[in-house]
Amino acid sequence: MFWVKYFQVLRWCSWRQNRFLKRSYSFLPGDDVKSLRSVVSPDVSKIRNIGIMAHIDAGKTTTTERMLYYSGYTRALGDVDDGDTVTDFMAQERERGITIQSAAVTFDWKGHRINLIDTPGHVDFTLEVERALRVLDGAVAVFDASAGVEAQTVTVWRQADKHHIPCVCFLNKMDKPAASLSFCLESIRQKLKANPVLLQLPVGTGRNFSGVVDLLTNQRLMWKPTDDGRIFDTRPLSESREEEAELLREVRQARTALIEQVADLDDEFAELLLTDFSDNFDAVPDVKLREAVRRVTLTRKGVPVLCGSSLRNKGVQPLLDAITAYLPSPDERPHDLVRWYKDDLCALAFKVLHDKQRGPLVFLRIYSGTLRAQTAVHNINRNNTERMSRLMVPFADQHVEISSMTAGNIALTVGLKQAVTGDTIVSSKASAAAAAARRAQTEDRTGVVLSGVEVPDPVFFCTIEAPTMAKQSDLENALNNLQREDPSLKVRIDPDSGQTILCGMGELHIEIIHDRIRREYGIETHLGPLQVAYRETILHQASATDTLDRTVGERRHVATVELAVRPGEDHAVASCQVAFLDEAAGNLSDDMREAVENGVHSSYLQGPLLGSPLQRVSTLIQRVDMEAGTSPAMVSACVSRCMLKALRLAGGQVLEPVMSMEVIVGEEHLGAVLGDLAHRRGTVREIQSRHEDKVLLASVPLAEIKGYSTVLRTLTSGRATFSLELDTYEAMSTQEQNTLVKRMAGLL
Repeated sequence: MFWVKYFQVLRWCSWRQNRFLKRSYSFLPGDDVKSLRSVVSPDVSKIRNIGIMAHIDAGKTTTTERMLYYSGYTRALGDVDDGDTVTDFMAQERERGITIQSAAVTFDWKGHRINLIDTPGHVDFTLEVERALRVLDGAVAVFDASAGVEAQTVTVWRQADKHHIPCVCFLNKMDKPAASLSFCLESIRQKLKANPVLLQLPVGTGRNFSGVVDLLTNQRLMWKPTDDGRIFDTRPLSESREEEAELLREVRQARTALIEQVADLDDEFAELLLTDFSDNFDAVPDVKLREAVRRVTLTRKGVPVLCGSSLRNKGVQPLLDAITAYLPSPDERPHDLVRWYKDDLCALAFKVLHDKQRGPLVFLRIYSGTLRAQTAVHNINRNNTERMSRLMVPFADQHVEISSMTAGNIALTVGLKQAVTGDTIVSSKASAAAAAARRAQTEDRTGVVLSGVEVPDPVFFCTIEAPTMAKQSDLENALNNLQREDPSLKVRIDPDSGQTILCGMGELHIEIIHDRIRREYGIETHLGPLQVAYRETILHQASATDTLDRTVGERRHVATVELAVRPGEDHAVASCQVAFLDEAAGNLSDDMREAVENGVHSSYLQGPLLGSPLQRVSTLIQRVDMEAGTSPAMVSACVSRCMLKALRLAGGQVLEPVMSMEVIVGEEHLGAVLGDLAHRRGTVREIQSRHEDKVLLASVPLAEIKGYSTVLRTLTSGRATFSLELDTYEAMSTQEQNTLVKRMAGLL
């Protein structure tokens, strides 16, 4: 009996392993590999560089998985719950069922090459979304049809707006009982300030959702619930069928509304209607309507909206058609500076991964020219030249090696040891000089370096220690690699204690970094307690004077500084400024002026109360006197001492990070959640109703919500969800500030 059980277990393990290998490594059939290698440079008009973005758990990764399956690049459907999806290949992603880092995949759909990046939905990894959108031409925003626009949806939509990226909306999970088309459209209008252009009507609601009707063609697309969704029935609606008569009337009304809406947004289509179809909107060709919708999408006057259920394998193929039909190709979104490079290589490094065998893998978006393997390239930002050994097409954690790649594509390179996120890569130093010369011949102020990625300031930090001194160098190497991969991760050394400080975007972010150090680098590190990144400002205006008289060797350095500090007038501006009186500025050389500014800015890094960076402070340099031979370093030191005096006289004020929180909770648990937020110094801004749930919008100090996910699960029996986003820095009350200062000083 024992041996029977043993062989049964062995057989099951073998089946699971084969299934995993089939999912993770055999996703490219042989013919497809050949097609990728032979068609590595499709016509630029047939390329679509897109990203999938949404709130956490809206279905981004599931939608991506279906796209790969229906395009023929995977042989079986993966599932987030089973941990066998292509784009969520990290161990931490498969364990938690969430996307942590963006993954790039390349596949073909009906003659088009689609370079797709699946982005995270958690606020701790918002930089992954930011740097992906920086290099993409279009985006698909995925919505939970029962929730509409959620907190992180607003954040990623704002990021897409910043980069002027055209979007297509996909209302996922239409099979949920609470799914509502009208609610989603209204939330898009109200919360995203966008014009939703509805292109489909769902057939059935909730569990009866079976397909969609294309409003452009009046075609009914039906998927069977029993298969994998690869085959679906397409046929026109007919009045002769009794069950379709009512649906046809709704479709005609919706199509008329669509035509009128597009005519309002597109002048060319409006002129066509007035001249040829003013009496009969039903006669408008679907080709003309599709062209008008594309123009509206590219000008970002409206966003096409489609429906479906990725988990139930419904509606994904029309979404792929919409991506190729409405989102722009690379040549429709030319970058300003590319014209200076003409046919020379110009690319942007937007992501770095470390591979144990191959070293750093650098993702590049090629804007002009051709990238070839086994060639040297020049990094303008680092001012160095490196040899790129290999060039590959990215496919999650598996890649296809190629010899060259043209403009408009996303490439993965091996051999660039120094490149980091935001670096501009060109063919040679001479190429960059030629581009600068062409720009100099015009009055255009556009530079010859691509703009990088804005990195948000970290809000959480903690100490990290190696288990032994022998492992310290290994830990430093791991942290250097992780910082290069993730620019939002900051590592610094505390000057007083000598401890290594790990700074991140949230609890989950630091937890993931700690787990990666343990798994990928084999170092069992110890984390200190999480701390909050406070800021400081001043309350009053104050003046101070300081004289430095010091002899170093045979040289005497004497400097006198007089300055004044005051709170910034505009509280919306967090930065600190420095200005000079005319008399003071006139007596300073360029070197001495720079030394004074360095002394002021170094003082802004450490406030008088907690040693936290200062915000909203203005400094006026009134007088700087020095004897001949005084070095700039001594002048800078004198300014720093004088600044410390003035800041202490001005009275310090601690600013704490305040988070914007959205809690979705059932009405029966609303009272408990509100009571808990009151204990956490939270301020409730609004309570909305969403079907059977309540949406609680609040502002809560970051220091009060450490470990909040566990408390919320306990209060609501695991039925509530929440999301956070850094809102602003606000002044603490006097009592809370005194308590914090004593605790930081070790007196409590």
